[in-house]
Amino acid sequence: MAAKAPRKTAERILETTLALFNRFGEPNVSTTLISAELGISPGNLYYHYPAKDELINSLFERYERALHELLNASDSVRDVEDAWFFLHSLFEIIWAYRFLYRDLNDLLSKNRLLEVHFQTVLKSKTRAIRTLLSGMCRSGAIDIDARELEPTANSMVVVLTYWLSFEYVRDPRHALEPENAQKALMRGAQHVLQLLAPYLENSQRAHFLQLTGAYEDEPAGLPALQKGAT
Repeated sequence: MAAKAPRKTAERILETTLALFNRFGEPNVSTTLISAELGISPGNLYYHYPAKDELINSLFERYERALHELLNASDSVRDVEDAWFFLHSLFEIIWAYRFLYRDLNDLLSKNRLLEVHFQTVLKSKTRAIRTLLSGMCRSGAIDIDARELEPTANSMVVVLTYWLSFEYVRDPRHALEPENAQKALMRGAQHVLQLLAPYLENSQRAHFLQLTGAYEDEPAGLPALQKGAT
């Protein structure tokens, strides 16, 4: 049991750091605040993470693993409902690590590892969205000219990447609070999929409107539809 204690403390530190970063923004959270929140000494914190950047990098590695696991599922998307749930799941991961997106430009300017790795993240997102579009094309859910596929994928990735920044600018005091998560994720997924509206087959467009309408009618924080619901 004693051998597991260091890992347990390191895990607690990361979980608390993530919660504080998400709530207050990374620039506003010091290692002193993290230590105080955990009720441990700064020296104990530095034993596990000698610098604040190591905390950021460890959280980013977690985010990156979760993201790539989901992006690998993009080749199973065949229709608008698949796309809706895929994008909503993607926004759930983004929300869980929302401090990265809230403070993205600041973090990239200060952290070389993030600067390099976030470029890989963007490429992975774009590749996954291209795969999603190709799958929907093959199934007949969308009809899109091959010349439009790449710019459409890029536009979808732009909205994915900067949606939470948009939410934050609209309402800095409340937008990124946990009680607003479900509505923010729904709006993000809706606006990314809205870029496909001109290309959706008629019944798929009708189903898209049904999906978004059902989510808008649900109380905040409650799931609206189960996968496969009619």
